[in-house]
Amino acid sequence: MPELAQHCEVVLAPDPSTATLARLIPDAHALVVRAPLAPELFDHAPNLRAIVRHGVGLDMVPMDLVTARGIPVANTPGVNAQAVVEYCLSAMLHLRRGLATMDARMRRDGWAAARPLADGGSDLGGSTCGIVGVGDIGGRLATVAAALGMRVLGLARRPETLPAGVEAVDKQQLFARSDVVVLCCPLTEQTRGLVDAASVAAMKRDAILINVARGPVVDTAAVVAALRQGRLGGAALDVFERQPLTGDEPLFDAPNLLLTPHVAGISDTSMRAMSEVAVATVLALLRGERPRNVVNPQVFR
Repeated sequence: MPELAQHCEVVLAPDPSTATLARLIPDAHALVVRAPLAPELFDHAPNLRAIVRHGVGLDMVPMDLVTARGIPVANTPGVNAQAVVEYCLSAMLHLRRGLATMDARMRRDGWAAARPLADGGSDLGGSTCGIVGVGDIGGRLATVAAALGMRVLGLARRPETLPAGVEAVDKQQLFARSDVVVLCCPLTEQTRGLVDAASVAAMKRDAILINVARGPVVDTAAVVAALRQGRLGGAALDVFERQPLTGDEPLFDAPNLLLTPHVAGISDTSMRAMSEVAVATVLALLRGERPRNVVNPQVFR
């Protein structure tokens, strides 16, 4: 962040542990966040005037506590939406067409062994995409899905805000009718455990589930069980209840499961864009300004 360094002393935490952050936070006037912040840290932050989430999700910040202390919190909404949408499309194609599996089979066993794998693929066009959480990311995904010829269903807190062409449905309808279910919602008390065993059981046997929201939105054990029993066509999980994964979790043995290490929103392009917004926001807050991307504007009253 060279631009930030022109105006501030920039300190990079060598690790995200609470002990390390507790040692550094007393002198900090602003924090740029990419790891969870323990509530007790703020007992040692007398100079803190701004927190900027390098990303969108606010579950890393104890919002009620910092708001009560009058500390403004901002994020970088929409900046990585394109990266996440492209990840979702990649996951759909990976699970529907199986190109990686085909490539590995062809390299190992030859042309004749790999070619029949194509018979198990299916087109996205003409199928139904159900999106849970139709905000910046979900709305853009809806546009892309429609352009591919998919019918789009949406589950949102305010159905009247859904984009044109997205059919508002309830949870039961979305899981029962969709060929692809994509989770783009924030983690809240309402969405925690949203995709439970009953939701997974309601899905079509060849449907796929993609989670780019947060791990606790999904009952991972229910997804793994459905995959093993052939009751679900496939799944792509980018986020998990506990991160990072150790490699010993049961889901590593599940069939038709794409696992990625919380990277849906990460590309060189998106990281640069998020950094630019984060830097501009930090400097604005330290100047006493009120950027539009502050998520707790009540602290200014």
